Amino acid sequence: MAKFKEQRVGVLVDIQNLYYSAKALYGKKVNFQRVLEDAVGDRKLIRAIAYGIKTIERQEDKFFEALEKQGFEVKSKDLQVFAGGVKKGDWDVGITVDAIKLSKSLDVIVLVSGDGDYIPLVQYLQSTTGCRVEGMAFLESTSGKLVEELDEFTNLSDNKRKYLIGR
Repeated sequence: MAKFKEQRVGVLVDIQNLYYSAKALYGKKVNFQRVLEDAVGDRKLIRAIAYGIKTIERQEDKFFEALEKQGFEVKSKDLQVFAGGVKKGDWDVGITVDAIKLSKSLDVIVLVSGDGDYIPLVQYLQSTTGCRVEGMAFLESTSGKLVEELDEFTNLSDNKRKYLIGR
């Protein structure tokens, strides 16, 4: 299916997934503004939400502010630290709930993550809401099954100069 100008688009970004993939694969940071621009194209952006984790040091505050200036609504929550030092911070359930809620008023949801945990969400949105589900991530760190399920996938590694920042 082609991309149509009338399509209402929602972009949901799993910041940690993209950040750590870019860092591990290329030692660089992600250009989230370019990702947003290409996710939407010439279609109508309805919502762009970036989901992040706050550390104890709060080093990400300026980064979250920069994302807001680029047009993202930023949702953040604290990193959980369990007894024994185990740390956990993910937005899988929050992104899933938002995607289902937003799907009623969107034609396309662009999921910016390579996490295979989103496969049931993609299947649900496609079969129950009629929403088209597109994905963007670095293919090397993306679930192959997720890529198969998506209506369209953009491999950010195909254009590193465009989607990465840093030396």
